[in-house]
Amino acid sequence: MITKSTSSLVLLLPTCIATVAPLQAHAVQKGTLDKIAASRTITLGVRDSSPPFSYLDDKQSYIGYSIDLCMKVVSAVQKQLGASSLSVKMQPVTSSTRIPLLANGTIDLECGSTTNNEDRQKQVSFAPTTFVTSNRLLSKKTANIKTLADLKGKTLVATAGTTNIKQVTQLNADKSLGINILASKDIGEGFLMVETGRAVAYSLDDVVLAALAANSKSPDDYRISAEAMSFEPYGIVLRKDDPEFKKAVDAAITAVFRSGEINRIYAKWFQAAIPPKGINMNWPMTPQLQKAIAHPTDSADPEVYK
Repeated sequence: MITKSTSSLVLLLPTCIATVAPLQAHAVQKGTLDKIAASRTITLGVRDSSPPFSYLDDKQSYIGYSIDLCMKVVSAVQKQLGASSLSVKMQPVTSSTRIPLLANGTIDLECGSTTNNEDRQKQVSFAPTTFVTSNRLLSKKTANIKTLADLKGKTLVATAGTTNIKQVTQLNADKSLGINILASKDIGEGFLMVETGRAVAYSLDDVVLAALAANSKSPDDYRISAEAMSFEPYGIVLRKDDPEFKKAVDAAITAVFRSGEINRIYAKWFQAAIPPKGINMNWPMTPQLQKAIAHPTDSADPEVYK
């Protein structure tokens, strides 16, 4: 398994041109491929608590669906550079730090659960969509929360730097609900606030909420609202205005789609027992994701996925 940012993984792929020369040849290029070629290192932005996409297991190793897909990109980049090995570093990020750390070059790919939208596309680029989700509410069943309107005058938590907090803040104002909206620093803290009663509900992407509830101390205590407030695509994130690297990333993800390997990776994380508790989320692939896999796209338009 891959450990925290203080550690690295050396990938060894068979190649007949595993020499230093190809790496040096690429050093004249500009952008992320040049950076990786020169340093022989690729840095992935990962999340501590965004299961099953990117999270720490009981051995403090980073695992998840998005990490598996990012490692496919790493292998493809290594092959493209003709490198005998690449060092893979794991850099923890949060919702608030992921885009700044991409922009300043600290990380090369963000491998988490990041929504692709028009505002973010002004700052970063996205690989083809690898998941489609909805913004919903998680609460304890005893709170009897079924819709956002049920939270009128109550406390809601959403994670800082997410599309979720932006949306519920706007809906709260538009509908004059008087909801007290708190910002958690990360996903784990957001769930803890509901678990301990500091917030009545948590606004977040439904599949992440399902994973949090499933891995909690009392999974049966929680309910996810049927009401969906949005329809959002996820994608691996990379720096903007780096067409050569984006071409490499897009090709790697598209190859996983076309080979059918995406079905194995998806089933591993959403339809089988996953660490650390061996819980199966039983989350079938949606028609929206099936469409995105059949016709790869990095579109930020929710209508494309309907």
